[in-house]
Amino acid sequence: MKKLIYGSFAVLLALNACKTQRTGMTQNSNFPKFSQEGHRGARGLYPENSIAAMKAAIDLPNVTTLEMDCHITKDKKVVVYHDDFLNPKFVTYANGKELKGKDNKGIIYGYTSKDLTAFDIGLKGNVDFPKQKTLSAKIPLLADLIDEAEAYAKLKRKTPVFYNIETKSQVDKDHKWHPGPQEFSDLVLQVVIEKGIAARTVIQSFDKRTIQYINKTYPQIKTAYLIEGSTKKTVNELIDDLGFTPFIISPHYKLVNKDFVDSAHKLGVKVIPWTVNTSEEIAALKALKIDGIISDYPNLF
Repeated sequence: MKKLIYGSFAVLLALNACKTQRTGMTQNSNFPKFSQEGHRGARGLYPENSIAAMKAAIDLPNVTTLEMDCHITKDKKVVVYHDDFLNPKFVTYANGKELKGKDNKGIIYGYTSKDLTAFDIGLKGNVDFPKQKTLSAKIPLLADLIDEAEAYAKLKRKTPVFYNIETKSQVDKDHKWHPGPQEFSDLVLQVVIEKGIAARTVIQSFDKRTIQYINKTYPQIKTAYLIEGSTKKTVNELIDDLGFTPFIISPHYKLVNKDFVDSAHKLGVKVIPWTVNTSEEIAALKALKIDGIISDYPNLF
């Protein structure tokens, strides 16, 4: 696969500026002072990772950033979806009927982008999020979601939104559940660059391989290192293990304390915890001087 490698940040900014001029929006590539991010769009309110969830987040004036997950299809298209498989908890066929046979927990990488149009992610609702609106929603292509979000933001806002895009890859699942980390990253960034949002995008991952590759090959792109709540490592140990200093470190919110934040800030790294879902937790974390919040309920911001 041909890689889209750009040696100058000016090139990426120029691409973004051209796109912005076409949409008529005021360009703002300065990362938010405090990033308020709708997790999977607004998972607590609308079907996760759907275009409707992203629009719901854009409707909320305090939201700065749309957070989402990406997988790769059999025909090498980038889709916005979290799980490695068709999750029967909330995925049905387009007519609302339950998944069956090979489609019940069918691996996303085993379907083409056209195949995935046969499924719905919003008709069934999600028992874990009782406030979530029930409506028909498809698994979107990343390119289509960006087009819709950019156009909707143009109508609703004076400046564009930012994007926080996760690569859903695992070390032991290469070429089974997804391509290798380099191809995965190239496919995502091809869309990001072509859509003119590179200067407003962070690529995040629990899989350090993807962001290590991006840091080396696309040094202009901001990266975030996602950290599981089970880790026992210090901030310094995590960064040493990563091998470079990311723009953001995003730990499970229960890992965050004053020492964690202070250690990250000494290294020049922003701290944006996930997934913080009550007003009380948000207030407590803000008091620690974090740099942003990722929440299923961005209406709490």
